[in-house]
Amino acid sequence: MFALIFGAISYVQVIGADELKANPWNQRAVLQTFCSDRGAIVVGGFPVAESVKTGSETCAFQRTYPQPEPYAGITGYFAQNFGATGLEQSMGGVLAGNSDQLFLERLGQLFLGSQPKGASVELTIDPELQQLAYSLIPDGQRGHIVVTDPKTGAILAMVSKPSYNPNLVAMHDLEAAAANMSELVKVPGINLNPNVSGPTGEQLAPGSVFKLVVTAAALASGKYNEDSELPNPAEMPFEGIQYRLPNYAGGNCYTRDTASFAFALQQSCNTPFASIALDLGRDAIAEQAKKFGFGQEVGDQLKLDHALGNTFPDNLDAPGLAQSAIGQKDVRATPLQVAMMTAAIANDGVQMQPNLIKTVRSPDLRVIDEPQPEQLRTSTTPKIANQITEWMVSAVSEGIANRAAVPSVQVAGKTGTAELGNGTNNSWFTGFAPANNPQVAVTIVMEGVDITTGAQLTSPNAKRIFEAVLNK
Repeated sequence: MFALIFGAISYVQVIGADELKANPWNQRAVLQTFCSDRGAIVVGGFPVAESVKTGSETCAFQRTYPQPEPYAGITGYFAQNFGATGLEQSMGGVLAGNSDQLFLERLGQLFLGSQPKGASVELTIDPELQQLAYSLIPDGQRGHIVVTDPKTGAILAMVSKPSYNPNLVAMHDLEAAAANMSELVKVPGINLNPNVSGPTGEQLAPGSVFKLVVTAAALASGKYNEDSELPNPAEMPFEGIQYRLPNYAGGNCYTRDTASFAFALQQSCNTPFASIALDLGRDAIAEQAKKFGFGQEVGDQLKLDHALGNTFPDNLDAPGLAQSAIGQKDVRATPLQVAMMTAAIANDGVQMQPNLIKTVRSPDLRVIDEPQPEQLRTSTTPKIANQITEWMVSAVSEGIANRAAVPSVQVAGKTGTAELGNGTNNSWFTGFAPANNPQVAVTIVMEGVDITTGAQLTSPNAKRIFEAVLNK
């Protein structure tokens, strides 16, 4: 009798569970999932997503988000009307208690007759940095900030605006939730789904931060070194067409006809990097972009679905290759990918697996998963990474990234301005500190801003984040 009972239980719990849940007559399964005691998503010891008791017999628990807007782009939402996004989706099995890792817990709950409960997921996010980063993007401005530990790949902060309140779509009043969603989708640029928007999904022209890729390709070719002098004309002409690629007008590029690598990066001059690309050819730039992760898999420790930035474009004519070399034309990258490229330079050329998950704990607080730092790929050599770092330091100490400087600390940085063709730009800053022993890497992009606004919202905000980390 015991064997029969145990066999039946095992079948229902393991083999037949999916079939029973998928049965269209089993509406109880849908309601039970929505109303169950789902595990919490935790940051710094406090939940940013949790299930709380309702006192109702029909739906015992309500999913709530105590700090909704700063974390919405990470947690996503769990809603009966709209399913799940973000970590609520990718960690859904663990949070609901359905994961294979929790099989013994499920059996114990069944024999004890207790309510099923999911595991909790603790994130690598630093709550103070997350709040700071979120506050640095003005309301009404579309922007993204990623802060990482370049040595481990841990994501310390990741925010996007405009954001939203997941409580508005996770509520039990399904008509009200549907009405709220109808209003949210009308907000321009809102990050409702990390799959296609936000730091992990938004594909943007990287502008001059892509010059770091060209620099690495140049040094790896053996045709260039730290002593190379680069052509630096005010405009680059192309045979047979009227178009001329202009040099960057916001710095001191116009003061000399040739430039060292250090000067070209300090002032973000366009024509030297365009000339390198034309000399090396499309394939050399594409191969280096691939090594930095453009168009490559991020890996599964991130636990967020994401869209990959594209590989370096194919079938480029000379003007197209020149434009692509300065991060324009059809080159695209997500903020996370630019952050990973920068962290690889900071980490002696080794790109670490980005990670959001610190620990996963069963309902009795037993650690059932604790991801460890993992190398993802080698992007360049230590020698090349260190040389690029030296030039990025000079871009902050002597160049146009100077507003990211922190007193008594060597900061490595690079700015970028990607023209959108309507008088506005995507303004970037990416960098790390301290340059000789990196503790933090910061990537900031503000979309659709003018030159002045972009300069105010990128490098100075990176400085504030560097100071917040280094002063701890």
